[in-house]
Amino acid sequence: MYNSFYGLSFNPFEKQQLKEKDHFISRDFPEMTNRLNYLKDIRGIGLFTARPGMGKSYALRCFASGLNPSLYHMKYLCLSTISVADFYKQLCAILGVSDKGGKTGMFQSIQQQITYLYKEKRQPLLLAIDEAQYLGTGILNDIKMLMNYGYDSVNYFTLILCGESHLNDTPHKPVHEALRQHITVHYNYAGLSDDEVSKYILHKLKLAGAAESIIDPAALAATHSFTQGNPRLIDNLMTDALTIGSQQNKQVIDAEIIRAAVDNQGLY
Repeated sequence: MYNSFYGLSFNPFEKQQLKEKDHFISRDFPEMTNRLNYLKDIRGIGLFTARPGMGKSYALRCFASGLNPSLYHMKYLCLSTISVADFYKQLCAILGVSDKGGKTGMFQSIQQQITYLYKEKRQPLLLAIDEAQYLGTGILNDIKMLMNYGYDSVNYFTLILCGESHLNDTPHKPVHEALRQHITVHYNYAGLSDDEVSKYILHKLKLAGAAESIIDPAALAATHSFTQGNPRLIDNLMTDALTIGSQQNKQVIDAEIIRAAVDNQGLY
């Protein structure tokens, strides 16, 4: 209903409607990408955190797609709450090695593959673990051993830990002091600024063929205030605002409509 009312060819605030090339590039995107590029060259551990919906997984996906597969062996692991044994089995699966012999056998298989990739194939492993806030103490201790095992002073692979903001607290616990010392790159997403929120919304409206005039400046400012620059929250809020505006026959989305959408979304 709101598409025809506001002259939209589609809802640009629905993620699945957009092509990769049409994504809005925020200041956080190059900040994370530059750090990932640095990390892949020095090898070690990088820690990247953000609130859900901020776009870190998209940045990681773009980084991975831009790597030369003849130079780097990129693997991605998305976690839920798992045991140490499950973690090892998943790691064995994505590296294509045997998960037999219990934890000791899997550890050796993983180490041999990491060494092979670095020394013989000359394609060092880049392992990205998303939702890393679910990593328990046991797994983190084993990651420390993976980084240390038999490598002298050289890191044979890169570990990219991505997760929600509270992941930042984990390395500062005394039990993880040794792991923290291996973290060479760290970035926490800031979110879209007030100016970026306006550009983000107008960029998406333009993609769908709508005029900038269908939303006023006060509504744009209110959107930033209530979403704190979180793209996913902005998308949800704008979809609601378009629905409410069309139902009320409002030709222009104003701050009042945004506040009504905020009530629907429970953003306080």
